[in-house]
Amino acid sequence: MLGGEGWLVIGTAIVDLYIPGSNSLKDKRRVVRSILDRIRSRYNVSAAEISNQDEWRQLTLGFAWVSNEGGHVCRSLQGVIRFLERLPDVEVIDYSVQVI
Repeated sequence: MLGGEGWLVIGTAIVDLYIPGSNSLKDKRRVVRSILDRIRSRYNVSAAEISNQDEWRQLTLGFAWVSNEGGHVCRSLQGVIRFLERLPDVEVIDYSVQVI
């Protein structure tokens, strides 16, 4: 417990994506920048490309959310994943969510 106020809940998500229309790292970076900007502004979540930086069509994104309520963290991260699944220029290959 922190300062008698409440619990610190941390949620993370790792999402593996495929970018079928990417033919260069420049194409990929354009897509990555667009995705990260939209997710950060819509969900107010920390987000970064965490792996596969040199692959043209593969992308791994990491997301982190901090709250005092576990349900809120889970719903928010699931919202990010649903958002990614609806994007026309990428395909979600796999994802994992962890809340501690």
